[in-house]
This record gives sequence, C-alpha cells and structure tokens, in this order.
Amino acid sequence: MAAVFSRKPAYTAAAPDAADGGDLRARLMAAAANPYIGASGAAFLFLLSLAVLVLVTGDPKAGAPTIRLSLSEIGATKGAPDGWREALAPERAEEAPLLPGQMDLSTHPFARQAATDEPAEGFTDLAAAPVPSGGALVQAPLPGLSAPGPGGGPLPVIAPDGRTVAEAYARPFTPDGRPRVALVIGGLGLNAQTTRAAIETLPPEITLSFAPYAEGLQGWIDLARSHGHEVLLETPMEPNDYPANDPGPYTLIAANRPDETVRKLEWLMSRATGYFGLTNYLGSKFLASDPAMATFTTALKTRGLAFVDDGAAARRGGPIPRASAERGIDDDLSAEAIEGQLRALESGASARGQSLGVGFAYPVTISQVRNWAGGLNARGVQLAPASAIAKR
Repeated sequence: MAAVFSRKPAYTAAAPDAADGGDLRARLMAAAANPYIGASGAAFLFLLSLAVLVLVTGDPKAGAPTIRLSLSEIGATKGAPDGWREALAPERAEEAPLLPGQMDLSTHPFARQAATDEPAEGFTDLAAAPVPSGGALVQAPLPGLSAPGPGGGPLPVIAPDGRTVAEAYARPFTPDGRPRVALVIGGLGLNAQTTRAAIETLPPEITLSFAPYAEGLQGWIDLARSHGHEVLLETPMEPNDYPANDPGPYTLIAANRPDETVRKLEWLMSRATGYFGLTNYLGSKFLASDPAMATFTTALKTRGLAFVDDGAAARRGGPIPRASAERGIDDDLSAEAIEGQLRALESGASARGQSLGVGFAYPVTISQVRNWAGGLNARGVQLAPASAIAKR
C-alpha cells in the first residue's frame, strides 16, 4: 500500500505540464459530448452574438424583415365617403348604449349633454338647441304591415286592405302652392352624437336615412319618428370599383341570381321597421344593370316600398313611388359650398316646382341645413319630406 501511494506523487512530479494538459482536454471533450451542456453553450453563443449586434446597430430588430405602409392607407375604411371621420367622432362617455335588445326608445331615451360639457366641434349645445316643432309620427309597426323576416325581424308587407308602408310610414304633407324642396340626410345610426343632432335639431320635414348595419337601428328609427321625421333605409349596392370599394357583407351584386338578391334584400329590410322606402348606398354598377334593377324593383313593389336614390338612378322609373336627387349638397365640406348647394336647390324648386337634394350626417352639414331651413318660408319655398316628391 505504501508503494502504491508513493508512486502517484512521483508520477505527477515527473511530468506536471503534460498531465494537466491531457486531463483538461479530456474534460472538455467529455463536456462537449454531454447534450445538455452543448445546448447551453450554443444558446450562450447566440445571446452573445445578439448582444454584440445590438451594441453595434442600436436596433434589436435590425435583422428582421420590414414592411412599410403609406400613411394614407393606415386606418383606411372601405366604402366610406370622403370625410367619414368627421361623422364618426368618438362618442361621449354619457351616451346611452344602443344594444339590439333595447328597442323601446321612442320616449327620448338618450341623456342630453351635461350643462358643463363643451359641445362637439360643428355643433351648438344640444341641450340649448331648439327642438323642431311638428307632430310625432305613429310608432311602428302598424298592424298588418309587417311579417316575421329572416332572424325574426319585421319584414314589410302590403296590408290586407291594400295599405302599403310607403303610404303608412311617410310623413303627411299638404302642399300650399309654393315651390317645394326636399332633403335627405343619410349615414345615420353610425355615431350617436351626429345621429342625435340630426334627429333633434333638424326640422321634421327633413327625411333621414339610416345605415342598415347600425347598432340599435330600431331605437334610432323610433326616435326619429317621435320627432316627426320620416325614414329611409340605406341599401348597400355594388359600385364600379367593387370589391376595392366594399359596402359590406349584404351588398347587392349586379351579377347575382335574383334569389340571392332577394335573400340579401330581405335580411336588410328585416333589420327594423317604420321606414317608408329604401335608398341606395353607392351602387353605380348595380343601378346600371337592367336585370338587377328589375329584380330590385319587383321586390320593392311586392313589399309596398318606395325608392329614393341619390341621383345615380335618375333615368329609372318603375311601378313604385320613385324620386331621384338632383344634387348632393356636401361633396365639398365647407360651410360656404354647402350653403351654395342649398340655394341651388331652392332655385331648382322655383324653376321646376320641386327639387330634392341629399347630404351626409357631417356636423357642418347638419348645422348648415338647420340654418338654411329656418329661412325658407320667408323666401317663399315650402320644405317637404322626400315622400312628397316620390311619384310612380
């Protein structure tokens, strides 16, 4: 035993450098063969390389692929008219929610702005704005004028006694012999503030049209009718640049089969009740198609509805109450330009006996229309609902 222990020190002392080097190499080789240690080492080397890259470039994502978007494309909304952001201003915190189940809204359910609130740009304080006079229209649905539609919603029908919704839900009008001018303000239901401003501050003779995709659509229509406004329902139709310009999932497509067009129409029409007719949203291609328009007109005749368009279908008649706008009043969103278009409507009414215009629910449009309408009587022109212009 003593000889054994005496040999180890003698061996180490005889070749210390060679022995240490061989032992270290053996240990390194053994460590490299261990899969866990090998993986850890590779990860350490990767992190070390990344740290060096950050120090050199200053950008931890320097090696990642990059996509650059034009600022004009960020946040773009297909199918929206120019200036749509003005109409879709953020809702205030005190706005009452409009949910699909909250339909009994004809008794003015929306809280007015607090007295300390600053009015939105383009509006006077709605709490101080005068509510236009004019009797409330009867709440829809009237007996015999609707039947369950897709999803259980009310679908317009002709009553057993022959009454139609075009007659029953239109605002009553008595001409006084003066030239008459009508105006439709559309795009309503998408924003609570602008919709409420149009309903509550515009004269009741102004016809209001609502987007079919709006939340709480029945509540908005009830509220509009309670303020004396007759109502149109907007129908998304295929434009020439579809699908780059897409009005939504229920867009009426010119090339669709008649049954598909009717299916989409019935879904749209069953979204709410109380409107006297439909109006187009876009639709340059659909309105130019004879077969598509034949299907559309036949469906409206069957349901007893009127059709009021923005001027794109001015040459089309049909066996239903029809009216076409002669001008849009707010293609140029300046107060002066809108005022000029409104005065041009007056001139058209004086020359031809009547005229019809259309506009969108921009704050500046609502404000200008309210001011313009207040002076019509003094200028010898009668303000009329759009239904009074519609003829078969």
